[in-house]
Amino acid sequence: MLFSRINAVQKKAGKFDMLFCVGDFFGDDDAEWQKYSSGTAKVPIPTFILGPNATEHVRNFPDSDGGDLCENVTYLGKKGLYTGASGLTVAYLSGRESLSAAGQEKSFNFTSDIARSLRDPLLAGAGFRGVDILLTSQWPKGVEKYASVPVRISSDECGSGIIAQLALSLKPRYHFCAQQGAYYERQPYRNHKVIQQSAKHVTRFISLSKVGNPKKLKFLYAFSIMPMKTIKEADLIKQPTDCTECPFRLDASLFQQKKVRFYDGLQEEKGAQFFYDQKVLDSGEPVNQRKRGGGNGEGPQPKRAPRESPAPPPVSNGILCFSAKPKGPCWFCLGSPEVEKHLVVSVGELTYLALAKGGLVPDHLLILPIGHHQSTVDLSDDILDEIHKYKNALKKCFKQEDKEVVFFERNYKTPHLQIQVVPCSTSLVPYIHDTFMEYALSHKCELHEIPEHSDLRQIVPSGAPYFHAELPTGKRLLYRMKKVSTFPIQFGREAMAHERLLNMPHRADWRQCKYSHEEEVKMRGDMRELFRDFDFNL
Repeated sequence: MLFSRINAVQKKAGKFDMLFCVGDFFGDDDAEWQKYSSGTAKVPIPTFILGPNATEHVRNFPDSDGGDLCENVTYLGKKGLYTGASGLTVAYLSGRESLSAAGQEKSFNFTSDIARSLRDPLLAGAGFRGVDILLTSQWPKGVEKYASVPVRISSDECGSGIIAQLALSLKPRYHFCAQQGAYYERQPYRNHKVIQQSAKHVTRFISLSKVGNPKKLKFLYAFSIMPMKTIKEADLIKQPTDCTECPFRLDASLFQQKKVRFYDGLQEEKGAQFFYDQKVLDSGEPVNQRKRGGGNGEGPQPKRAPRESPAPPPVSNGILCFSAKPKGPCWFCLGSPEVEKHLVVSVGELTYLALAKGGLVPDHLLILPIGHHQSTVDLSDDILDEIHKYKNALKKCFKQEDKEVVFFERNYKTPHLQIQVVPCSTSLVPYIHDTFMEYALSHKCELHEIPEHSDLRQIVPSGAPYFHAELPTGKRLLYRMKKVSTFPIQFGREAMAHERLLNMPHRADWRQCKYSHEEEVKMRGDMRELFRDFDFNL
């Protein structure tokens, strides 16, 4: 059926140069293959295939190093780089990741050593920028992260971490696979860290379905491609409008044997959950929390003046490793007797919502992690997910009030992450961006726009000071602090208090915006009632 379809396509669109097959080339029944291997039928196009993915197909590959299986059908081999006459570069890795102990791999498995033997010579080449195409049968683990295109399978269950690291290193312009039988064309993702690195070309990941599948999902992808080396740099690095952050993060343990010790011997466990009695929170009494999964309970606002940021964390083997607990009492911990717990509006599993002390407006809020984290850059995926849930809920909540929301964070002279939430009238939205930009320039600080779908963790290194704002228009602004002394501590508040926006410069300093305890309790009650229908924790 495959070659019949190829003949039909070529009659309609003209001759193609070659055909690459990923996934299982052979089926359980070899009857059709016998026609081609015997010469009775002819393969209509030079065809290059990957190796087996199951024991029953191994018999069709007599030489593990690759070679011709019949006229116009070539087995590429276990791994390698195919370079066409035009200069097109195609890297490939056959089989599936080994889950067996070392030395017990099956013939169709690959290991990190095999992948490294493909990767290292390429990276050692002078001026290596990436490959044109990467072919694998198995999916890379985590490839759907950041993508808005829905997919019915989870790469965490079927994907390979080794292939993810290989794609991260080789930076293919196209990455094709087919082992899961699902058609999935992901949004392109970038291969550089915004602002930190110069722009690079993007990667397009495409998974093809099985030939002749009953749902008629796409199993053939026809396209024209110019070799990377023939393209001008400016054209090569153009970024599509729907480009996302790279879904993969470097995991040195897969390709390099490095020992990583955790500072203070602690690492926050994924999925830590905390439980609080809301009546105790309302009373303002110290909280005795019970916890599942480790970590510390933390809360809204200090009664004392802010402390300086803690010293940078130590470095072990070139990898920054952080303590999961504060070195001293954290004034934002819910379990601390110093915290004003009557400001808490909502408590989730990993994060919580509280009124800001001395807010610009009565509904000025804070989103904070329950566990001790200094900035967004240090957060795990599950904590970030819950923060996004709060943001989306707050947008919907204030929408009914004809308001939009500005979120901003300052990782500078603060020991605990605080995402400021400042609502404002919808009529002010057109003026927010220019006000922030102009106010920054007046302080000789240049704000950079970063892509809407970018991951702050891949742009800013851990421990680095920064200011980050998310505007109602979807634009995101970032200032990487180099000379931190020139950056105003209350920059976000001052920009929002500008006469062009909230027009309340006298409230730029939170210490000048004090309310009585009774007023704060009432404001918290009003905010809790307003948010009730949108609180996903209820």
